[in-house]
Amino acid sequence: MYDLRPMTAVDVPEALALWAGMTGLSLFPSDSVEGICHYLERNPGLSVICRLDGVVVGAALAGHDGRRGWLHHVAVVPGCRLRGIGRAMVEWCLSRLTAEGIGRCHILINADNEEGKKFWQHVGWAERPMVHLMSYTTDPDRM
Repeated sequence: MYDLRPMTAVDVPEALALWAGMTGLSLFPSDSVEGICHYLERNPGLSVICRLDGVVVGAALAGHDGRRGWLHHVAVVPGCRLRGIGRAMVEWCLSRLTAEGIGRCHILINADNEEGKKFWQHVGWAERPMVHLMSYTTDPDRM
């Protein structure tokens, strides 16, 4: 049986190691121990870590801006997929966002991540083809 609980600073190195090995998931300089810990401080109790027999097998970041929620880096190790862990982590994060009054949540998926797109469609998320992401980098070392 797997164990879901809020992600804390103690979990960040293991979560980063899990994410670093994931095909289809992109990490950036802001995805450092310091950067993720800062995110967790700004969004306490919303992100989740999943352990199976004490080993991290899944992790997801969740947060909001007071209006819209965001999920980031939702991932389950390949050997533990198709057991409901991804869905359980998403539901866990969404329930906490909803409790904070957040009525809509978004996630960014790499355009070539077909497996990821299938997962999100399977758990009820809808693509927004009329929306295009635009970004502006204020500090290349912290993107």
